[in-house]
Amino acid sequence: MYLLLSILASTLIFIIFTLVGKYKINTLQTIVFNYFTAFSLGVISYSQPIHTQDIIQSKWFYGAIGLGVLFISIFNVMALTAQRNGISVASVASKMSVIIPIIFGLFAYNESLGLQKAIGILLALVAVYLASVKKRTETGFALKGLWLPLLLFFGSGVIDTSIKYIETSFIPDGDIPIFSACIFMMAGLIGVGFISAKAIQKQFTFDKKAILSGFILGIVNYYSIYMLLKALDAENFESSTIFTVNNVAIVMLSTLVGLLFFKEKLSTKNWSGIAIAIISIILVTLA
Repeated sequence: MYLLLSILASTLIFIIFTLVGKYKINTLQTIVFNYFTAFSLGVISYSQPIHTQDIIQSKWFYGAIGLGVLFISIFNVMALTAQRNGISVASVASKMSVIIPIIFGLFAYNESLGLQKAIGILLALVAVYLASVKKRTETGFALKGLWLPLLLFFGSGVIDTSIKYIETSFIPDGDIPIFSACIFMMAGLIGVGFISAKAIQKQFTFDKKAILSGFILGIVNYYSIYMLLKALDAENFESSTIFTVNNVAIVMLSTLVGLLFFKEKLSTKNWSGIAIAIISIILVTLA
């Protein structure tokens, strides 16, 4: 159930960003309001009294700070990759990164890798590529431009791997809400820094609509992380299974939503990717 809710919430994030672009709402301001909304939800969801000193002294605090920096940094890398290399390149680079936490889980936690699971993971990578790929509108891009997709690939993988490591090693069950809140607070503060820099350069115009879009996005964003952490905490599934099913299902569901609600056209490769995604999820889950 936690995994299913994480997939739904993560898919909603893509839908909200699509709508933000469609209605020309300021994306950066939406993101900043989203982080502070998510932070507030984490504080409200925390059942224990909040003592700043205890939080600072907790084993996971510096990990939360690092993840906050990564969250907003990798988002900006994703935006640059989409602008310079194309949306398809950005999508494939971010989703293919699922292989990093999978490999980490196999070696760090001695998770199982039978033939069926290995085939499922390989099929998942193929499915992500086929479901994401779009027709090229240009002849290609220079090799020197590969550093952005590579940075996005490794950055996205490091985020997922770090979440799993910190959740496993340092976070008690009851601390998941406040841990998530600290991640979002740090990301939000960095976002405020970006906006302040724009204001100093006289490039800032306040967008009232960003408050509502950021509020909605913040609720969805918080629960996408919270539910993923709860899914990773479950004893029934290994992290390699969780990450494979999570990423592939998000690509599959997002593709279908784009088809049904945003009238996006799917190629034969895209449909093949969706079919392979279903097979890979079945293989990995049953393994």
